[in-house]
Amino acid sequence: MKKIFALLTFLTLTTGFVFAQRIAYVDSEYILKHIPEYVSAQKRLDDMSVQWQEEVDKQYGEIERLYKAYQNDQVLLNDDMRKRREDEIVNKEREVKEFQKQKFGYEGELFQQRIKLISPIQERVAKAIQDIASSQGLDLILDKGSEVTFLFANPRLDKSDDVITKLGFKPDPSLGERKQ
Repeated sequence: MKKIFALLTFLTLTTGFVFAQRIAYVDSEYILKHIPEYVSAQKRLDDMSVQWQEEVDKQYGEIERLYKAYQNDQVLLNDDMRKRREDEIVNKEREVKEFQKQKFGYEGELFQQRIKLISPIQERVAKAIQDIASSQGLDLILDKGSEVTFLFANPRLDKSDDVITKLGFKPDPSLGERKQ
């Protein structure tokens, strides 16, 4: 009986402690839309990506053209010429794949540019969130923005506008639909 009473007391105290925590959330996507440097950086990254993808598509178009020409000429070519044309096509494919890896791969140029342009902004947002948590006595702040799923979130717990204000910007609901 004493063990059950001790267990119930422990569970009651633990549950009380958990509910005593002050929790809030922010929507990082909404916050970032309010930061002009982020919008500008994201546009630059998108433009780079589109430019590089166009180059990749152009190179694959050239490979396709070479392959069709090879297919049309294949019966007229001797073994040595056929081998050279096949090698040329394979080498061009390898070059395009290497180009893609350099631009889009893990630790590629797009990744490096994203770190260079976006990380300082994300650090400022994180600092502002920490400042708000400290000043408002919050124990936990969740990010509603990307992959966290909220089945229900009380809007009074949303501190996104506080973060935007802390960063020196004015919240503008027209910049993005608030997910409730």
